[in-house]
Amino acid sequence: MNGGDSSGRADVSQVPVPGASTRRRSLEGREAEKTLTILGANIQDIQSFYAEINRVFMADEDWRLGESLDALDDMLRGGYGAVGTSGVVTIVWRDMAAARSSLGLDATRSFLQAKLGHPEIYNAELIGRQLSTLEAGTGPTFFETVLEIIAGHSHIVFVPA
Repeated sequence: MNGGDSSGRADVSQVPVPGASTRRRSLEGREAEKTLTILGANIQDIQSFYAEINRVFMADEDWRLGESLDALDDMLRGGYGAVGTSGVVTIVWRDMAAARSSLGLDATRSFLQAKLGHPEIYNAELIGRQLSTLEAGTGPTFFETVLEIIAGHSHIVFVPA
């Protein structure tokens, strides 16, 4: 279990962010209009992840982002929050290893199991498949999904720190 989580998964703290190096090259020569810093030490679970996202991205808004990956994706697209209508935005994520651990297998399992408790809201079949792939070691953790969402925005330069 060397450096892994309670599932026995390997330590993936050094795994590169999907698309990050490609995006850095494609944004080369374009100066970031804004730099935002996420503090991983502030993240102990999914709820505190969203509190940190609201602290960083929604401080100047009179409303808060809901606890939804779709909402996170929409906010990163721009138009409101700190990303607003900025061109290139740099996101620095400090203490990333702490956040990776806090948003890993156990947090993701709990997140998905909570959704299964509300079949009137969530697609229980889809959530069940996600939980099965997570348990098999082939599905993404919440943390990995967040990184995939960030990587999906070509105007964002991601800097793990």
